[in-house]
Amino acid sequence: MTAGRKFADAEGLAPVVREVFGTDRRISGVERLVKGTKKGVYRVGLDDGTSTIVYVWSADEDYWDGLLPEGHDDPANPFAHASGLDFFEGATRRLAAVGARSPRLLLADRSRRLYPEDIAVAEDVRGGTLEALLERDPAAGRRTLGQLAQMLRGMHAYRGPAFGRVAWIDGGGAPPSQSCERAYLERSLTHIATAVPRDARAAEGEGQLVEKLHALYEALEPRAEFGVVHGELCAEHTLVGPDGEPVIIDIEGLMYTDVEVEHCWMRMRFGPHYEALRNPDLDPRRLAYYQYVMHLDLVGGPLRIAEGDFPDRDWMLGVADHHLRQALAYRV
Repeated sequence: MTAGRKFADAEGLAPVVREVFGTDRRISGVERLVKGTKKGVYRVGLDDGTSTIVYVWSADEDYWDGLLPEGHDDPANPFAHASGLDFFEGATRRLAAVGARSPRLLLADRSRRLYPEDIAVAEDVRGGTLEALLERDPAAGRRTLGQLAQMLRGMHAYRGPAFGRVAWIDGGGAPPSQSCERAYLERSLTHIATAVPRDARAAEGEGQLVEKLHALYEALEPRAEFGVVHGELCAEHTLVGPDGEPVIIDIEGLMYTDVEVEHCWMRMRFGPHYEALRNPDLDPRRLAYYQYVMHLDLVGGPLRIAEGDFPDRDWMLGVADHHLRQALAYRV
């Protein structure tokens, strides 16, 4: 546990469990799942042998708190800090509407009556990650991967009404004034500016990084067709449901945006398994642009969070180092 941060425990979560499951079940144990950086995720065991997941949104659970640039809390900003119950509920609704499976939502509560922060209670999908299944049972993993490919086709074929965060746009919010590709350009320039004072290689290569970014951006043709995009989908963010079906998690960042964004991320994270997810009809210029954008994102973001008290700081610095080297070597 990180010093100075207050996390949830069985006593604090008892009213939440009573609200969802009644008084005939008790908490047998609470496990904080520690990989996240924005919210608390707890597996709560019950005395009948079942379990549930409780999400908690608070400053103590958010390792980005105090480290984000101005405008991070503006819901109209398509790159606003994707954390909070509104994002979670909006993403859950949209995924269900396009036929994509995420954990079933059992309770969403903002009242602070049950717990002193916003919380959600969801189904605990206990089949492990797709990543683990692919290692343990490749044949079963390939079947789940095939279902994930089909689910993604449905998400990406849906035509979002405008570029932006799904929860914001679906709630009637106005889209940003910038085009999709221009918004990513501006964010990438911010990531370069973040890296320059923190890494001598970025400072030395700043002009080269900016020049590549503009060259890739200027090669794009205008387009305004936006699919439903998870944004950080990988085998670790895909759980395996009771019938072997894929269940996607970490959904608050769901966006209406260019589907090439999804494929650039998945190409990095799925490695040799990406071939089952590949879409041959994507725009190669957009793929080149968003791949470079993604490298810059994975430099600026990790360098920023490494300045806080995130418990695996060295891992974050390793991510930033790898992607800075990739960005500097990227051929336009």
